Amino acid sequence: MTPGAIAILSLSMSTDAFAAAVGRGASHRPAVKDAVKAGLVFGVIEAITPLIGWGLGIIAAGLVEKVDHWIAFTLLLIVGGKMIWEGVQPRGAAEDEAPRRSGPWALVATAVGTSIDAAAVGVGLAFIGANIWVIAASIGFTTFVLTTIGMLIGKAVGTRFGKTAEIIGGVALIGLGTAILLEHLGVLGG
Repeated sequence: MTPGAIAILSLSMSTDAFAAAVGRGASHRPAVKDAVKAGLVFGVIEAITPLIGWGLGIIAAGLVEKVDHWIAFTLLLIVGGKMIWEGVQPRGAAEDEAPRRSGPWALVATAVGTSIDAAAVGVGLAFIGANIWVIAASIGFTTFVLTTIGMLIGKAVGTRFGKTAEIIGGVALIGLGTAILLEHLGVLGG
């Protein structure tokens, strides 16, 4: 996977966390220290989940070798489509309440919830032989930075910007999945 593709993947995978952080930041003004702590929690969890998915994918890779590129494409299409769908949905009452829950367990639960998609992406990455350690570190670092920023700017930008970022991330994941499929089918050079 090229450095550009890793950067796109990292940004795409961190948009859920960014959107959640903007929502949390919009509900109260966190201190920089609190924003950094939230960024660390989200970043670490977001780095671990693709590793878990990758491990599961490695176990299954030998069984699905002939269709691995289709699996990677399908997983990225589903995750990207879900992100776009969530980004265009109106805010619900449950979503309005979520940022107000600000205890440490609520933070961890939110981080886990926003990182589940990264596990599915990790499965897909196992099928294409990507360097999961570099990718997981990049996803974790990017998520840390964007979550910290999202917490700090949440009050100023409101939650709409977070939804737009989620839509852009979804489109990028679908584009990345399509590129993987086309490369393995020989349509794109690679």
